[in-house]
Amino acid sequence: MTTYPARTRRPVRVWDIVVSSILLVLLALLAAVMSFFGFFLAMASDPCGVRDCSSELIGAGLITAVALPWVFLLAAAVVTILLLVLRRLAFWVPLAAAPLVVASWFLGAFIAAAGVPTG
Repeated sequence: MTTYPARTRRPVRVWDIVVSSILLVLLALLAAVMSFFGFFLAMASDPCGVRDCSSELIGAGLITAVALPWVFLLAAAVVTILLLVLRRLAFWVPLAAAPLVVASWFLGAFIAAAGVPTG
């Protein structure tokens, strides 16, 4: 008969819980700021009185820049909480999500700019 040693759980890292929580709050603030700046993409339609613009692309860019930071925040929060429950390092998740939150505005701006013809 084979006996197996008792499984030991990973220790709780209090510093990781604290740092992850602070970083998630900061990520939420960053998402709010980037989402706010996303509303300014509505100004991409300013020259549309003279030119033919694609209001669908401008609208899609605006929605992308406003909504996508919150999607990244939600995904980062879920992954962070899951890693904390599993007692694995989690502080890196909000740090990795921060550039994605910022990049979501640039993606929205790119989409909105595609709706405004040049020249």
